[in-house]
Amino acid sequence: MSSRLRTLTDRYRQLADRLRQGGGPEKIKKQHDQGKLTARERVQLLLDAGSPWLELGLLVAWDKYDGQAPAAGVITGLGVVSGHDVVIVANDATVKAGSWWPETIGKILRAQEVAMRQRIPIIYLVDSAGVNLPYQEGVFPGQYGAARIFYYNSIMRRFLKVPQIAAVMGPCVAGGAYLPALSDVIFMVEGTSFMGLGAPNLVRGAIGQRVDAEELGGAVTHTEISGVAHYRAPNDGECIEAIRKYLARLPVRFSPAAPGLAPVPPRGDPASLYDLLPDDHRMAYDMRKVLECILDGSEIQEFQPHIGGELICGHGAIAGYPVAVIANQRGLIKDPKAVRPKAGGIIYTESAEKAAYFIENASREGVPLLFVQDVSGFMVGPEAEHSGIIRAGARFVEAMATATVPKIVLTVNHASGAGYYAMAGQGFDPDFIFSWPTGRMGVMEGDSAVQAVFGDRADDPAVAEQVEKMRADYEKHLDATYAAARGFVDAILVPEETRDILAFVLRVTSRFRGPHLGPFVLPLGGPDGH
Repeated sequence: MSSRLRTLTDRYRQLADRLRQGGGPEKIKKQHDQGKLTARERVQLLLDAGSPWLELGLLVAWDKYDGQAPAAGVITGLGVVSGHDVVIVANDATVKAGSWWPETIGKILRAQEVAMRQRIPIIYLVDSAGVNLPYQEGVFPGQYGAARIFYYNSIMRRFLKVPQIAAVMGPCVAGGAYLPALSDVIFMVEGTSFMGLGAPNLVRGAIGQRVDAEELGGAVTHTEISGVAHYRAPNDGECIEAIRKYLARLPVRFSPAAPGLAPVPPRGDPASLYDLLPDDHRMAYDMRKVLECILDGSEIQEFQPHIGGELICGHGAIAGYPVAVIANQRGLIKDPKAVRPKAGGIIYTESAEKAAYFIENASREGVPLLFVQDVSGFMVGPEAEHSGIIRAGARFVEAMATATVPKIVLTVNHASGAGYYAMAGQGFDPDFIFSWPTGRMGVMEGDSAVQAVFGDRADDPAVAEQVEKMRADYEKHLDATYAAARGFVDAILVPEETRDILAFVLRVTSRFRGPHLGPFVLPLGGPDGH
C-alpha cells in the first residue's frame, strides 16, 4: 500500500544506500589494494558490536558537484567505543582522496560541536589529501572555514577537557596536519600514513630537496625522530584495536543519567505511521497518534490540555528517560472562547504563552525538551495582532532559546515561518535536529509564496509560467533531502528507527549536566574550571 511517507522513505533509503558506497567499487578496491580499510570499514571495526550508530550529515552535498562528493567525503557520527559514547570523524579516501570540500568543513565542525556540547570524546580517522584546491575559496578563509576546526580543537584541549584521539591512516598534509597535532594523542600506521606540512612534491618545489614520503613524515619518522606521533601500528586493524584499548582505559568523566523511569514499549506500532500521515501534507491527522508510537506506554501527561489545543505540551518518557514534549497538532481545534475553530499547526497567542511557561518549567526541572514539528507559523490578522501575538511569540522564542536543558527536534511535516524558529529551529542550537522524509522546511509553502509575490495576478495566464516555476522551485527546496544536503538537519530518520535514535541521544545528552546552551559553554573560573 502506497503512502506519501512510505514513498519518500523508500526514496530516501535508496539515496542513503548509494551514498554509503562512497566513491564506488573501483575506489574501494583501490583502497584495499593499498593495504587500507575504507572509512566505513574502519568505523564499523571501531564501534562496539551491536551498539547504536547515528550518522550525522550523510546527505550533505549529495546534490552538488555532479554527485562527485557523496557525504562531502567525510563520515561523521555518534557511536559507542569501548563503552564510551563518542563522536567519530573519518575521511573517506574513496571520494577524491578524502580531500576537503567546503561542506566537509561544516560537517567536521558540527561533529566537534556535538562533542563539545556533550563533553564526550571525539576520534578523528584521518586519510585526506587536504584541501580540494578547485574549491579552496569555500574551505580556507572565513569565520567558519577550516581554521575553525583548529579553534575548536584548542577549546576542547585547553578548556573543556574533551578527549581528542587522532589516527593518521593515510595522508595528512598541510594545514590539515594541525587537526591531529592539536589532539591529545596521535596514532599512525606503518607504510600507509603520512603527516607533514608539505608533501614531497611541495618540498622539492619549495626548497629543492628530494625526499620520499616515509622519510619525510611516515609513521617511523614521527614516532622515533620527530616525536610528533605517540603510537604506531602495523596495519589499520591493529591501529583500530589500539584506539579501542586507549578509550577503554580512560575514566568516564560524565556518566549518563539513569533512565529514571522503567522503560515501557509504546503501544503504537511505528509501521502504522506510514498510513497515519496523509498523502496531502496540508491535510489533518492526530499528532497524539504519532506520539503513541514514540513515548513509553504511549502515554503523555498533558499540560493545560484545554488551552491552546493547537500545541500539545506534556510529559512523557522514551526508554525510561523523561522528556517534556512540545508538538504541533493539525486539524481544526475547537476553542470555547472563540467564534471560529482554530487552524491546527499554527501558533496562536494562547498556545505561545502556554508553551513559554511549560518550557521554563522544564528547564528549571532539568527535563530535556523534545520538539515535534509540524508548524506553519504564527497566526496573522487583526484578531491575532490585537491579542498580542508578537509579544507572546517573543516570550515563546526567548523561553526556548534560553532553556539550558537538552533540546531535540523532530520535523514530521511542516517547519515554516517563525513557528520553525519557536519550535527550536537550527539557528537556536538544538542538541540534535532530525527530520522524517516528509519534512518540509521553508519560510512558507509554494502556494503562499505565489500569493505573496503575485497577489491577484496569480491566476493571470500571462504569469502562469512564472507561477508554475515558483511552485516547482518551492517543492524542490522544501524537500527533506534538500535540507539535509545543506546540513539544515543532522539526519533523516525513518519511522521504525525514530524511537531508538531519540532514546540514544537522550542518553548521550544526559551525560553532561551543565548548561546545554550554544555549541559550547566554557566552565566558569578559567581553564581548570574552578
